[in-house]
Amino acid sequence: MPSGAAVLAPLAVRMRPRSLDEVKGQQAVLAPGSPLRRLIEGSAGAAGPLSAILWGPPGTGKTTLAHLVATASDRDFVELSAVTAGVKDVRDVMAAAGRARDLYGRHTVLFLDEIHRFTKAQQDALLPGVENRLVILVAATTENPSFSVIAPLLSRSVLVTLTSLADNDIGELLDAAVSDPRGLDAAYTLGDPAREHLVRISGGDARRALTSLEAAAGVALDEHPVGREMPSAANPLPVTLAHVERAVAQAAVRYDRAGDQHYDVASALIKSMRGSDVDAS
Repeated sequence: MPSGAAVLAPLAVRMRPRSLDEVKGQQAVLAPGSPLRRLIEGSAGAAGPLSAILWGPPGTGKTTLAHLVATASDRDFVELSAVTAGVKDVRDVMAAAGRARDLYGRHTVLFLDEIHRFTKAQQDALLPGVENRLVILVAATTENPSFSVIAPLLSRSVLVTLTSLADNDIGELLDAAVSDPRGLDAAYTLGDPAREHLVRISGGDARRALTSLEAAAGVALDEHPVGREMPSAANPLPVTLAHVERAVAQAAVRYDRAGDQHYDVASALIKSMRGSDVDAS
């Protein structure tokens, strides 16, 4: 929320990486020569570029990486959500992708968010387009694809497992958001205790970290005396630990009742109890 700004996109959207160099974390899946990096850089085998299924917790860069796949090689980009899209929407995308390829020689990237919500019939509708490389499917899921994605679609795609961001990555992301013109544009400063608390409550989720930072900056601005000069790079407004604590009451623990995270949370509780750590428990 830079000073004097009208209505802006959320901070997490404004700070979305525009190149591989800006991506925080995920070094393993973005190593030189890795399938995902080759896909982003436009490399492909004799049959054309592969599709990919991105599996990982929220806020780990699935949507960002899908955008990079589309923009790095000047491909057409279509985004669908499995929550609202149906078989007809998928077939419409396939038809448009065929026209773009035949008339203009352009590839189409179909980003399908929450693919685990698609039924078997809906996933079956994707198979011809993926099989014939009519579209480059980049599908995102927070559920284990082995249970939520049909085997024929899995066998035609590269499975990329994303992990929660490390504390150092989250800290660097917060620092960039404070100083970057797309972010707070140096109109605010973030004290070390506030920064550490934001890193801690984010739980490795970049989106949560940026959303919490934006909320804390809003609390600081609300307390700014009326009539005082608005925050700017020349007159930055401090964001303190108290502002963060008021903006974010507590850290939310990721939990899914029927999925992998149920067992992760149960395991963490057991280990905390074994270690006699009351706070962690």
